[in-house]
Amino acid sequence: MKKFIYLSIIGLLFISCGGSDDPDKPAVNVVPTVPVLTSPADNKLCVDNTVSFAWNKSTDENNDPIKYQIQISKDNAFTQITTTFDGAENAASFVLDKNTAFYWRVRAIDSKGLTSAYSSVFKFYTASEAVVNHLPFAPELVAPVLNSALNAGTVSLKWTASDVDTADALTYDVYFGTANPPTAKVSENKGTNSFDVTVESAKQYYWKVVVKDNKGGETVGQIWKFKTN
Repeated sequence: MKKFIYLSIIGLLFISCGGSDDPDKPAVNVVPTVPVLTSPADNKLCVDNTVSFAWNKSTDENNDPIKYQIQISKDNAFTQITTTFDGAENAASFVLDKNTAFYWRVRAIDSKGLTSAYSSVFKFYTASEAVVNHLPFAPELVAPVLNSALNAGTVSLKWTASDVDTADALTYDVYFGTANPPTAKVSENKGTNSFDVTVESAKQYYWKVVVKDNKGGETVGQIWKFKTN
């Protein structure tokens, strides 16, 4: 009987001490943290078209090995990706086209295939050999939120835009309507980055912005949309 009691106690001790070999390690796989971009800085004019990219390392609660995927595109919707690269280091260098606007982002992937969200998007311009006018960067959406549902009435369309030639004055043409793509120009050479429109119930609306500098350069933005209740 004593032998049985001893064996029972030992068994209970094994059960109570069972589990993961590492008590600090999560029981389930956790997504790596989102990388933070550092270089080239946002809105930077790169003198050389051999561009070095860097970002802060992600962390992983499971201590899984992490690799990174960088995407470099000629548009801020990442439909014209020129370069994509996977690597274990938090830095990479590429030769890119001269006198071109680029947009880039990075995400982390752990060894089990779990992927973080993409980082914020940074943009930069590669310089040409001669001094030239740089086109404005593509406009970025502020409001209304993409694919949102709004009430009928007045809606304020808002966006932001920038140019590495910081002395350039920017103006905007706004296209808006129910056609996709929108063809009706509802505002031209507007000096501010917002425009109010009147919308009806139960309709899908599309809009885009063309940003222009005072030296003849212009960049067409992507198409944004929302619907009404």
